[in-house]
Amino acid sequence: MVGDHHGEEVRNKQVLARDYIDGNPKEEDMYLRTGTILLKVPEGSNAVLVKNLYLSCDPYMRGIKAKVQDRLFYSFAPHSPVVGYGVAKVLDSGHPDFKKGDLVWGVTKWEEYSLITMTESLFKIQHTDVPLSYYTGLLGMPGMTAYAGFYELCSPKKGEYVFISSAFGAVGQLVGQFAKLMGCYVVGSAGSQEKVDLLKNKFGFDEAFNYKEEHDLDAALKRCFPEGIDIYFENVGGKTLDAVLLNMRLHGRIAVAGMISQYNLDQPEGIRNLLTLVYKRVRIEGFTVYDYYHLFPKFLDLVLPYIREKKIVCVEDVAEGLESGPAALVGIFSGRNVGKQIVLVAPE
Repeated sequence: MVGDHHGEEVRNKQVLARDYIDGNPKEEDMYLRTGTILLKVPEGSNAVLVKNLYLSCDPYMRGIKAKVQDRLFYSFAPHSPVVGYGVAKVLDSGHPDFKKGDLVWGVTKWEEYSLITMTESLFKIQHTDVPLSYYTGLLGMPGMTAYAGFYELCSPKKGEYVFISSAFGAVGQLVGQFAKLMGCYVVGSAGSQEKVDLLKNKFGFDEAFNYKEEHDLDAALKRCFPEGIDIYFENVGGKTLDAVLLNMRLHGRIAVAGMISQYNLDQPEGIRNLLTLVYKRVRIEGFTVYDYYHLFPKFLDLVLPYIREKKIVCVEDVAEGLESGPAALVGIFSGRNVGKQIVLVAPE
């Protein structure tokens, strides 16, 4: 039992970054090390000591080319543990809001045990009748991203036409299900036939297409949306955004959650069809999930009943053991995962 070790020094397996990462991470950019950690919060500190249970692999976990940091993203410092979202159990706490035995989700490190000083990024898990792993995806940061972008920015109405790029990602598959539950017509793009089939057969999308097999994205969108698009949930950018702009309806809304096609380009692609924004009075707005975490209770009120009634489907791709973490993280950038990619560090 972990509880028996309280206050003593134990071995702590970690995944560390080798250096600043240029572009998408590769397996050799990370390495395993076993250090030690004292299972006690230092005297007078308001930190929280946790045992990590699940770690999340997300597209924002890319490298940064140098010491320049974008405040929105947690960078990997050389020879320090990889940082990302996870689910953990509190072993010791100097913080009034957390006590031993609490389950939490939030920003942690890729290691067996973590001393978390950034406690403002931790949420206490109150509902344990759903799988704990859901707090890395459906009930965690990706779920909040889907919720904020779709409901708060797009103000959807029943019967509207919704398009989602990278629809098979942890965010996209949830936006699609929210839209279907509202009575919208929903189409998604993904990168393989297997994902296209799952979007239609498992997630209930009305239509889906493999963008890699479409030589003319404008034609693909006109085929799927003869009436045009009311809401576009943007995860990709580039050519996809350009084609979508040609197909937006009057007073359409575009929520920009990310632009994965642009992240590694030295020279971002230009967008030619922006005049559509004027002609069609389209609203386009970028957002980050960090601005919406205050709505987490409202989000849970909406999503938990859907999960319990099995109205929302969640597909997870679980890699077992911390040592499988680097390959799991690298895999999401080539679309190798089927569903939300998670690393299981320790059984609950």
